[in-house]
Amino acid sequence: MGLDIGDRWIGVALSDPSGILASPLTILRRSEDLTDLKAINNLIDEHGVGRVIVGLPRSMDGSLGRQAEKVKDFTGKLSGHIQPPVEFRDERLTTVSARRLMREAGAKKSKRSRRDDAIAAAVILQGFLDEKPGG
Repeated sequence: MGLDIGDRWIGVALSDPSGILASPLTILRRSEDLTDLKAINNLIDEHGVGRVIVGLPRSMDGSLGRQAEKVKDFTGKLSGHIQPPVEFRDERLTTVSARRLMREAGAKKSKRSRRDDAIAAAVILQGFLDEKPGG
C-alpha cells in the first residue's frame, strides 16, 4: 500500500498481488488522527496489505521541512496501530507527476484535483516497486 499524506487528504494506492503495478485506490478526507488511523487499518485488513510505503515530502535540496515533520509524526502513530511494516519513500515531484498523468489521460481539471492524491500515492508506490530487488 502506498500513502500520500497531506493536511486535508490521504491518497491511497495498492499494488497488484505480484507487486508489479501500483494503482490508485481511494482518497481519505483527513479527520482526527484516530479516525484516520482506523480508516487506514481497515483498508490494510480489507486488502491484505503486507507493507505500507509512505511518501516523505522533502524539499528540493533533500532537507526535511515542516510538512515532512507532520508526515513523520502521523506515520509514527500509524506504525503503532498497524501490523505491516512502514517505510518512507522520497515523494519529491509526485504530485506534479500525478497531475501530468491525469492531464495526459484527458481527465477534466475538476476530476484531476480530486484524484491527485491517490495518483501521487500510486507514483510513490510504483517507485518503490520498481526499485525492489528482483522487480
